[in-house]
Amino acid sequence: MKKVLLISYYWPPAGGVSVLRTLKIAKYLRAYGWEPVVFTTSNASFPYIDEGNLSDIPEGIEVIKRPIIEPFDVFKKLTGRKKEEKLDNILQVRSENSNVFERLGIWARANFFIPDARSLWIGPSVRYLKKYLKENPVDAIFSDGPPHTNTVIANKISRHFQLPWLADFQDPWTQADYYEMFPIGSIAHRIHRKMENRVFEEADKITIASPSWAKDLEQIGARDVDVIYYGFDEADFVGPPPAKNRKITITHAGLLGIDRFPKQFFEALKHLLAERPDLPELLEVKLAGQVDWSIKKEIEEMGLQTLCHFPGFIPRKEVIQMNRKAHLLLLPLNIAKNTEGRLPGKLYEYLRCGTPVLAFGPTSSDASKILNNTGCGTTLTYDDIEAVKAVLTQLLESGTLEAYQPNQPLIDQFSNEQQTKQVATYLDQIIDNRK
Repeated sequence: MKKVLLISYYWPPAGGVSVLRTLKIAKYLRAYGWEPVVFTTSNASFPYIDEGNLSDIPEGIEVIKRPIIEPFDVFKKLTGRKKEEKLDNILQVRSENSNVFERLGIWARANFFIPDARSLWIGPSVRYLKKYLKENPVDAIFSDGPPHTNTVIANKISRHFQLPWLADFQDPWTQADYYEMFPIGSIAHRIHRKMENRVFEEADKITIASPSWAKDLEQIGARDVDVIYYGFDEADFVGPPPAKNRKITITHAGLLGIDRFPKQFFEALKHLLAERPDLPELLEVKLAGQVDWSIKKEIEEMGLQTLCHFPGFIPRKEVIQMNRKAHLLLLPLNIAKNTEGRLPGKLYEYLRCGTPVLAFGPTSSDASKILNNTGCGTTLTYDDIEAVKAVLTQLLESGTLEAYQPNQPLIDQFSNEQQTKQVATYLDQIIDNRK
């Protein structure tokens, strides 16, 4: 069986969405003729821990873990944060007590830690892998970024050993929405672009998470970019679906930051609550995961405390069951230049959950097209409050959405097994092209 080195900062017990891409590919690669060898961190500062992901690691797989030096503890001390506080998405989900040290820390991260905050892992990892691969050869490399520290490590190793390399992007690099949010200076930007262009020139294959983003990469120099979707794991949906909650339940799990706050949804709830004082007995909204403090404050100021609940981080397998019991799933797309291609990882589990989806964002987006094609939901623009009220009213009256007509064969194409099969095909191709 051919061997592929999977380079990924995220690996169980990491939680959240980012870990799932490499983990699920590793889980199913053997079925398509490839033995995965994982290179990851031994002491990473994962923003979330989810022990449930450990069960997806294939039996007997080789996992190489090497230490990493990360700047997060220093940043927490300078900004007065607690050591246990999560430091994920600090640009989209802000601290209520932001100060000059936080702004200085973000500036330093933007201009000195290139390509990202894990960059101190590059040198030691390259030195280790050069020794390891001399004695333990592989046939190809797969890197998963961001963090694009993974991508740079793979680039250096691929060049050194002349190994075929598939460079995968969950998010773009210099075209990412959060890249523009960082105070990156002109010198740092030139370094980023030089690194990115080297990937475009030297990777044997490039894949990314959405069709629109594939076109965006090609416009700045990447060649023949194809799509690998996040997907869902059918093994997470074994057994009959659970009964729906007694109350009409609307859920969202994950990041709810200032760049994707569906204010009109909550305004519509406010109007309905004024018209129907008994609404808290009929309907509830669960917002699990990271929620910006200003969003919580605004929801409170609207008087929606009796409707909205913030359960915090929930393990993914519990999230799946929560979503299957719900009556409506929220999918707010972030407001950014590249929103057309934003396909949140949760979208695919939403498709499989058997629960209608209400997305907010451009109706021309890739997410909207998938929802329309699969019959799993509808997309509203962020400013259409009357349409939101109509959806909520319909939900209260019938418990579902008229637009919900799921097409199972179209949903099945987004399974992790199907996406991994495509990865294996690309790996086979880049080996053949090197011959």
